[in-house]
Amino acid sequence: MAAVKPVTITELTQLAALLQAGRHADLERAVSQRLAQLPDSGELWKILSVSLGMQGKPALQALTRAAQLLPQDAEAHSNLGHALRAERRFDEAVASYRRALQINPNFSAARAFLGAALQDLAVAQNDRGSQLRGAGRIDEAERCFRQAIETAPGFALAHNNLAIVLRVEGRFAEALSSCRRALELDPRLLPALAFMGELLADQGEFAQARQMFERVSALDPNSVAAWAGICGLRRMTGADTGWLAGAQRIASQPLTPQAEAQLRYAMGKYFDDTGDYPAAFAEYRRANEAAKRYTPKYDRLELARAIDATVRRYDRDWLSRSRCDTNTAAQPIFVVGMPRSGTTLAEQILGAHPAALSVGELPFWTNATAQYEAAGFMGLCALGQEYVTVLGAAHTIDKMPANFRCLGTICAALPNARIIHMRRNPVDTCLSIYFQNFDVTHAYANDLGDLAHFYGEYRRLMQHWAATLPESALLEVPYEGLVAEPETWIRRMLEFAGLPWDARCLEFHQAGRIVSSRSRWQVRQKINTASVERWRHYEPFIAPLLAIG
Repeated sequence: MAAVKPVTITELTQLAALLQAGRHADLERAVSQRLAQLPDSGELWKILSVSLGMQGKPALQALTRAAQLLPQDAEAHSNLGHALRAERRFDEAVASYRRALQINPNFSAARAFLGAALQDLAVAQNDRGSQLRGAGRIDEAERCFRQAIETAPGFALAHNNLAIVLRVEGRFAEALSSCRRALELDPRLLPALAFMGELLADQGEFAQARQMFERVSALDPNSVAAWAGICGLRRMTGADTGWLAGAQRIASQPLTPQAEAQLRYAMGKYFDDTGDYPAAFAEYRRANEAAKRYTPKYDRLELARAIDATVRRYDRDWLSRSRCDTNTAAQPIFVVGMPRSGTTLAEQILGAHPAALSVGELPFWTNATAQYEAAGFMGLCALGQEYVTVLGAAHTIDKMPANFRCLGTICAALPNARIIHMRRNPVDTCLSIYFQNFDVTHAYANDLGDLAHFYGEYRRLMQHWAATLPESALLEVPYEGLVAEPETWIRRMLEFAGLPWDARCLEFHQAGRIVSSRSRWQVRQKINTASVERWRHYEPFIAPLLAIG
């Protein structure tokens, strides 16, 4: 058989003439015929990719083959980068442009394309992080935002988004630093300006926070974040009709479900603060209906089965067998209960004690319990030791309300842990939840019937723990009792936690601590009974909650 002749300069000239004449289909046929004879010709694959591209046909396969066969052809690698970028395969596009520049450091076009691809990659990583954050997958979201910043260090929005997840994780100083970096990079970045307002409010600097929100609204009169932020800084009054008019103006415009929910929760608060309860409930209902459009549907059966499994698995016999006596030196304090049951109030009271250290709402035991079960119920003592090692202090206060689902593993891993269970009137509790703009992990929060169901399952599990855990491990504190007789209950809480009496716990509202929960304004006021039996203002509208009993 005769050897196939290689591609000659004359042949390449003829192919170039077809390209110049715009005969792209003829060029594709001619090149394809020669590739059947010379499948390893990088030049032919490169020409084929051009002819395909000129016809609007997919050329990625041809470009990939050309780059493989022409490892020292900077143009081939740059062209491949273009195709990969068009396919949104930004990390691969970056690699192709970098290869082109390795071959030819003076390839200015490839350098410009590399910069654009890096920005594309950073934006994609940032968008992915935002999706994960919206789904409540905070650890993964943090990794994405850090990757975006590593890819494009000057990407201000990614710095701000990182600040948001750091705040969720209770890492306030890091969140503040990241938000400040975002504003150094872009002093007019509205999301960062609004979030700085939130961070200032967390510190109790409400006047400065208001100034920040007003700065945002001056730059963007339709900013939902600014308008809602202002409403959350204090109790609204009849003198705030200007705020209401602005909110109603914004609400009349097309909004995303997230923005509509945020604004209408704020409008509900305005009417609640000013005593117009029918108008308040109407706005809260609209807020929750908007939230349902982006929140996963609550699965009542799934939760009931999960609670059944916990009750069945973590009984007295299990607790006796699983007790980790190696971890008895630690005496952490856990504050648990339903959201809006007074957990932040209890944390602030205990955190005012000089011998206690609040660590915020840690997801540790939710993750640790899942890890323990996935490992075949092995390694619990090591998890307890890890928790103690990370926190360090003798009397840490972990205020994760959802830890009520993990009390078995907590008390077995840390036998001297002290659990303070905040219990509030169930209707007041559920109504307050319905009035808050919770994230998607609280899927039950947007429907009164779902709220009633969730509360019933929570109460069932807490009854199990009360019958299962040692009496010395669990103290139930009624919210109504705490606000009516604060010193009596504070003394009881401190004694239970192993802390001596300290009068500073009575003046917790003056402690100047960081509070990132939705109670940040309330817990900086003197203790009062204003929220007791709040539900009576809304009795005509909340039949599903009244059935809780």
